Amino acid sequence: MVSNVFKTALCLVALTALVACGQNKERVPNRIKTGPDEFSILPSKPLQAPASYSTLPAPTPGGTNRTDPTPKADAIVALGGRVPTGGVDGGIVSYASRYGVDPEIRAELYEADEGRRKGRGSYERAYKRLALDPYAEWERLRALGIDVPTAPEQ
Repeated sequence: MVSNVFKTALCLVALTALVACGQNKERVPNRIKTGPDEFSILPSKPLQAPASYSTLPAPTPGGTNRTDPTPKADAIVALGGRVPTGGVDGGIVSYASRYGVDPEIRAELYEADEGRRKGRGSYERAYKRLALDPYAEWERLRALGIDVPTAPEQ
């Protein structure tokens, strides 16, 4: 029994010695004293030399720069898509309108939609008598003396 107590005490002394030899006593995550200023870091794209300096576009003061971050376009490329460029939809628009474009298509679609909407509402009409009027129910419960929460005005 003495040897077990002695072994335990020896282990505690060794553990205390190891802990006391630590170099930095303030290694607590919430006590970091120095660090980068998050607002001074601006991620930008790496600089690239153009193929020909004579074909560079004219500078546009206040315009965009090639090294400026473009998060939406970068996300599209990262997800495997292509960044849209101006006038790309021309081919699909011309293909979709190859048989002609009906100028009255909006009115035609509106009429078809109205016909579909008029057919709706049979469910609401069938169960209208079963629907609760929340304010009438609220008044009924208050008249019975039941405590009810306050409700906004109608």
